[in-house]
Amino acid sequence: MDSERVRVVLVDDEHLVRMALRLIVDGEPDLVVVGEAADGDTAITVVGEQRPDVVLMDVRMPGRDGLSATEEILRRPDPPRVLVLTTFDSDEMVLGALRVGALGFVLKDTPPPRILAAIRTVATGEPALSPAATARLIAAATGPHSSDARRASRETARGLLATLTDRERETASAIAEGLSNTDVARRLDITVATVKAHTSSMLAKLGVESRVQIALLVRDAEA
Repeated sequence: MDSERVRVVLVDDEHLVRMALRLIVDGEPDLVVVGEAADGDTAITVVGEQRPDVVLMDVRMPGRDGLSATEEILRRPDPPRVLVLTTFDSDEMVLGALRVGALGFVLKDTPPPRILAAIRTVATGEPALSPAATARLIAAATGPHSSDARRASRETARGLLATLTDRERETASAIAEGLSNTDVARRLDITVATVKAHTSSMLAKLGVESRVQIALLVRDAEA
């Protein structure tokens, strides 16, 4: 039966949070919790043992944090999708997790139906980023920090984007606005299949794993 459902591992240092999430997830016929962890090291072990489809990952935990755990998990062969949990007292860590390949994030106080929708979305390989939360992350990414570091990130991003064709750059800009494949196709007057082809080409050229990382590169280039 489990093979027909999206297998989920819950990672959070608060037992009550994990318990609440388990009740929410296990109440769905197409989802099942196959493991839990209270810290990053345990998360890596549980993911290796259970081979889930999706990891719901907290970012701030004692010991190994969610960013480090996410990076290690996604470096391994055939990794799961990672959906980050945040309360937004940790914007930079969430941004870091997205940069290493997490497919999205949800706030801990997000209504259960939206959490479930986000799990299902990332399970398909698509990003799950709410507009309001994305705006907060963008603000964190472009907020006060070293001008030298910001300049270096901008130049690196611009150099990578320069390897794309004009059409690919247009597609990347649309992705950075949060448009779906259908919306990108409509804007650029191309087919959804062409959008997907451009996206696959960009992933290879830019050396990234997800649409989220493409969007972050565009944001860095514009910073």
